[in-house]
Amino acid sequence: MARLSNEALAGLLLAPIVTEKTTRQAEQSRRQYAFRVRKSATKPDIRRAVEYFFEVRVEHVRVCSMHGKRRVFKGRAGRTPDWKKAYVQLQPGFKIDLVGAH
Repeated sequence: MARLSNEALAGLLLAPIVTEKTTRQAEQSRRQYAFRVRKSATKPDIRRAVEYFFEVRVEHVRVCSMHGKRRVFKGRAGRTPDWKKAYVQLQPGFKIDLVGAH
């Protein structure tokens, strides 16, 4: 399988997921962070992207596919798109600052 270039890795991580649960997991001894990623992303690609952009070492990656929700808008039924979420656990001694303290 072909390795992605650094430019291709840039489009792999779409956004960090910052909720009460993910913040608690990052602050505790888990060192676990959640990201919204492209549906085509694989675990090795996610690992490389996080290590490249945040300059950390990744211990392991968990991925789950999230199904879109049903919505009704102006009487018409529809769905939001499916998406993929990745939980990334860092090796001891590494941390990601998602807030960007100024």
